[in-house]
Amino acid sequence: MDLIKRRVLLIGANGKLGNSVARSLAGKAGLELLCSDSGEKLISGGSEYTQTDITKRNSVKELFHKFFPDVVINTAGFTNVDACELNKELSWNVNVKGTENIAASAWAIDADLIHISSDYIFDGKEGPYTEEDVPHPISYYGRTKLAAENSLRTSGVRFTIFRTNVLYGSNSDLKPDFVRWAVKSLKEGLQIKIVTDQINNPTYIEDLTNVIIGAIDKETCGIFNIGGAEIINRYEFTCRIARYFKLDESLIIPIKTADLKQPAPRPLKSGLIIAKAVKELGYKPTEIEETFRLIAGSVA
Repeated sequence: MDLIKRRVLLIGANGKLGNSVARSLAGKAGLELLCSDSGEKLISGGSEYTQTDITKRNSVKELFHKFFPDVVINTAGFTNVDACELNKELSWNVNVKGTENIAASAWAIDADLIHISSDYIFDGKEGPYTEEDVPHPISYYGRTKLAAENSLRTSGVRFTIFRTNVLYGSNSDLKPDFVRWAVKSLKEGLQIKIVTDQINNPTYIEDLTNVIIGAIDKETCGIFNIGGAEIINRYEFTCRIARYFKLDESLIIPIKTADLKQPAPRPLKSGLIIAKAVKELGYKPTEIEETFRLIAGSVA
């Protein structure tokens, strides 16, 4: 007798994280996977795919009632921080209304929802942060991510929120992440200006992917911080990249965030304390140099 498969709906499948989750879930025993995003299919592999605009409630409702998922993974989002500052309406529609629409449909069919959030909900004055620290976003992107979290709290849906920061290590042909960009630039002999005053614990994308997949099996609930093992400033992180890949460290020019004159302010002293995820989920982040070794064969 065939076992009943759990239906998993992955929203935002064309993004770097969505792509990673799709690759890991494809063909997984006991699961039926449907991937979705707003544009044409970009993910590799043979996963079922459908286009859906999450800002349109009826479109989301139709998607849910056709597939009837047991678990929904929402990796979709308008994540360009400066673009969010300059296009607030689109940012709100995607990050907040889109989440509200997903939550409403998940609640209506009693599906679990796994949602991705960000350290940008904090102001970066007294980080790193725990799950209990009080959010205070300083950018519009941060405001939308906090509003999305709050919408889940009032939706009635069973949810898990994974807050993360500085994702890297994606094995795809999509827009390069920070590590791939740094390696490519340094290999080409280009000077790159890197800030010394932004502090995070960069997150290896496969670590977050594994946590998300584990949450399906464990039926987790609540808010968890997911990040790397080390709190480090962006300049030193880039120097570590250069040293590992034997590139010219002198091409890395230290600057301050204020020198960039970006439209959106950044939380500076940030990062996420991962003790809760370590204790409750068995989370074990991969060491930085080991992540470089794992992605070395696919960097530019």
